[in-house]
Amino acid sequence: MFKGSMVAIITPMHVDGTIDKKALYDLVEWHIQSKTEAIIAGGTTGESATLDMDEQFELASLVVKQVAGRIPVIAGTGSNSTRNTIKLTENAKRAGVDACLIVTPYYNKPTQKGLYQHYKTVAETVDLPIILYNVPGRTACDMLPETVEQLAKINSIIAIKEATGKLERAQEILKRCDKSFSVYSGDDETALQLMLNGAKGVISVTANVAPLKMHEMCAAALSGNHPLAEKINDELKLLHKKLFVESNPTPTKWALHSMGKIQAGIRMPLLPLDNKYHHEVKEAMQNAGVTE
Repeated sequence: MFKGSMVAIITPMHVDGTIDKKALYDLVEWHIQSKTEAIIAGGTTGESATLDMDEQFELASLVVKQVAGRIPVIAGTGSNSTRNTIKLTENAKRAGVDACLIVTPYYNKPTQKGLYQHYKTVAETVDLPIILYNVPGRTACDMLPETVEQLAKINSIIAIKEATGKLERAQEILKRCDKSFSVYSGDDETALQLMLNGAKGVISVTANVAPLKMHEMCAAALSGNHPLAEKINDELKLLHKKLFVESNPTPTKWALHSMGKIQAGIRMPLLPLDNKYHHEVKEAMQNAGVTE
């Protein structure tokens, strides 16, 4: 259903932390012009952890309105409460999104059975395509391939964003699940290799800063033009790495601010990028050919 370079878009904010709607509209237009294949609003990179439920609904609604059906819109609707996840997913459906991205419940440390029941309950309650999201480095909760295999049998659960950065993990999921179930990389550094091994695309942080190049890299990989995909990815490698010198989305927001695309707003407890990293991120942007 979805493929290619899908941006986990940042939430642009004024310096007081309120959502900057004008900057959001402009970013959406830039991504569409840059051939980004889908926009994920209110995910980790969108600072979902510090957005309240009303803001998440507003954010999804704003993106849906601006996109106006030109590309798919996916909303992050995960939380560590099944009840709240259902509410967020219902709100996302009401906003008109095409699918939802649901992270594994963080902090609670549910069992694999608990994870299965969590997603199954959401799927049975809200009629909206679901993309699973496994990122144990942030959640302290790892959804194992056998659990993914069972969840993939539920009709509305269509894909997984696999963000462990472990190629062998994604390969096992690909082997276990039907071909109709999509695997997306959630790790820019290993995204190319994962696509060359059967993944359908990447839900990307790097695409926030270099959207056209990420599109071109994904298009080359998915069409079988491996040499071109490798060439483009080589230009992006340093950016993949340096956008994580501090917690995401801190470096990405700094990069976009330096490009004049957003204000410097970010919500505590995250702070603007430390000065000592400015040169590193700028160098990575230049290596990737990011000039505006």
